[in-house]
Amino acid sequence: MPDLSRDGNAAAVNSLRSAVMRLGRRLKHQRVDESLSPTEMSVLGTLARCGSATPGELARKEHVQPPSMTRIVALLEAKGLVRLEPHPDDRRQKVVSQTETAEAMLEESRRKRNAWLAGLCEGLDEDEWAKLRAAAPVLEKLAHL
Repeated sequence: MPDLSRDGNAAAVNSLRSAVMRLGRRLKHQRVDESLSPTEMSVLGTLARCGSATPGELARKEHVQPPSMTRIVALLEAKGLVRLEPHPDDRRQKVVSQTETAEAMLEESRRKRNAWLAGLCEGLDEDEWAKLRAAAPVLEKLAHL
């Protein structure tokens, strides 16, 4: 494990944090549907990656309080992007699933963001592009730790 307290490593961590945050903010602006909040988009993304879930499970995955998730799910349901179905084992709960409309919107959003990012990458030279391709799995690992 690297010694992150050393000056060079601390500077690298600071630079990585700053770059990832700036790039993430810029990517968030490449949205298809401006009427959805970043939190609503995140919930739809979680449903797309993880499948159907109860509002409580979604709240834990999204790091929000259950009452907040209840409001978010209600907004998404009103927009036709999720549906609520009875829980198969617990009649007191509901299961949230994304609709076909949400699936299509997310696919279009991914396409738009990928195209935007690909356009940025066209400005890289071959060495920079090779380094970025090599770093992608490491960044993915960090994102899921």
